[in-house]
Amino acid sequence: MTWKSLLEFDNRVSHRMRLTPENRGWWQIVTVLAHSGDSWFLLAALAVVWLFGNPAWRGRAVVFGVGIVILACLVLAIKFTVRRQRPAGEWGAIYRNTDPHSFPSGHAARVLMLAVLGLVLGPLWFGLLLIVWAPLVSLARVMTGLHYLSDILAGMILGLLAGLAMVAIQPLLITFFPFLF
Repeated sequence: MTWKSLLEFDNRVSHRMRLTPENRGWWQIVTVLAHSGDSWFLLAALAVVWLFGNPAWRGRAVVFGVGIVILACLVLAIKFTVRRQRPAGEWGAIYRNTDPHSFPSGHAARVLMLAVLGLVLGPLWFGLLLIVWAPLVSLARVMTGLHYLSDILAGMILGLLAGLAMVAIQPLLITFFPFLF
């Protein structure tokens, strides 16, 4: 199989997965899921947890937040190197206008990284919840026409690696920034 035929296959599969607003009930669910992995929303929620939440969750919020910021920089660097255009479509103007590139999916990377961190940093119920949520967010990005399936798969691999890296550097964060924990 050639590179061109792989991209054409990816385009066909991704297009078949797309929903339209005419699928009213599913469309609303999918768009909420697609937005639930937005970095600004997650960082705001983590800031609330850090400021007002249970002290046991404060350190988790820091690790999650630092991971989101570092991963966003990495994803943007890859996106502006690869420069793969998003699939054609109308929905998601905010994403299309602020970030016209689709590879890899930042949402898929972010939510899988959070799922890995949730499993490692616990509690177990939280990690399992994130493991269920992560693929739903990722698939919703294809179903809304913002990504190709390969963008999602690459993002998930990147997110897995980023989650493992954040687990490895967590002790350094605690050592150098104890006041955040």
